Amino acid sequence: MTVITHDAPLRGKRIFITGGAGFIGSRLCVALAEQGATVTIYDNLLSQVHGPAPCIDLPAHLVKGDVRDRETMRGAIDSSDPQVVIHLAAETGTGQSADEPTRYTEVNVVGTAQLIEICRDRAIPPERFVLAGTRAVYGEGAYRDRAGKIAVPPPREPEAMRAGRFGVFDTNGDELIPVPTSTDAAPMPGSVYGSSKLMQEYLLAQTPAPWQSVILRLQNVYGPGQSLHNPYTGVLSIFTNQAMRGQQINIYEDGEIYRDFVFVDDVVAAFVAACHEPSLLSRTFNIGTGEPTSIIAAARLILRELALDGNTVRVNGAFRPGDIRYAVADIDPILKTGVWAPRIDPSEGIARLVKWARQEFEAALT
Repeated sequence: MTVITHDAPLRGKRIFITGGAGFIGSRLCVALAEQGATVTIYDNLLSQVHGPAPCIDLPAHLVKGDVRDRETMRGAIDSSDPQVVIHLAAETGTGQSADEPTRYTEVNVVGTAQLIEICRDRAIPPERFVLAGTRAVYGEGAYRDRAGKIAVPPPREPEAMRAGRFGVFDTNGDELIPVPTSTDAAPMPGSVYGSSKLMQEYLLAQTPAPWQSVILRLQNVYGPGQSLHNPYTGVLSIFTNQAMRGQQINIYEDGEIYRDFVFVDDVVAAFVAACHEPSLLSRTFNIGTGEPTSIIAAARLILRELALDGNTVRVNGAFRPGDIRYAVADIDPILKTGVWAPRIDPSEGIARLVKWARQEFEAALT
């Protein structure tokens, strides 16, 4: 049982979380309640994420609603009277965003604009607004050229990728060297999803409001509780599900695609800090480990935890336009605040994910 001390900074705080029943939001809700906060979650319980018959058991008041439904969202905010708003609700997935740009724009852009307007126009607006951003706003992210200059290149050309040239090149045809991307890097999203999430940041910055905001640009979040069935998000959970079902894991390109995999509990800790730490106010931070893990290495870690043959992994040379080659965060700015640091490395985190997924898989068979 968690003991709440009298000097706990969130004790008695009223916190409103959009998307609060989701993968990150549900764990965040529990963490905030343990800190003594009063939590209201607003979620549309989308079947793609939650399944056809979700059972939500969280220490919070749940309002079922869509961020596109202005009146329902206004009623939920009016009744909860939040001091802190955390905006997690979003359509995610780069591939799906290309197929459904209207839906992504309506939810991520219009829904965010409505949330900001509703909060801003209250007699007593929230004190703090925390936005779940994404590394997708960077596109390919930061690279160093032969002269040592840092730049953010445009998305890779499909023609080059068809020819098996999966690296990132400059205009002279020289291959660029990837480096961790800082929040100072110029945004260059390569997908509808990334563009819609960048627009959320612009809305928050450019709409006059009385609160102070914190933006957390999340890297590849994974861990127990992530959907094992949503084909558009969570590459590690997708690989785990495929492996448990005896299916082959297909790795795109040449397997040397790198991601910054950050464990969900570390992400939750960052959001908890963003709710009260003064050193994070009016700033944007990357939330990751700062360490690259190749997709093929991650797949092999999953197979190792499942005691399966590594030959189940196949590098197929296929590619998806808009996919990012190297996505790793520069997390030095938030480390220097002293209020947050990642605790779980991918090896331990993947072991926890696989253990949970195996339990879910076996329970479904009984």
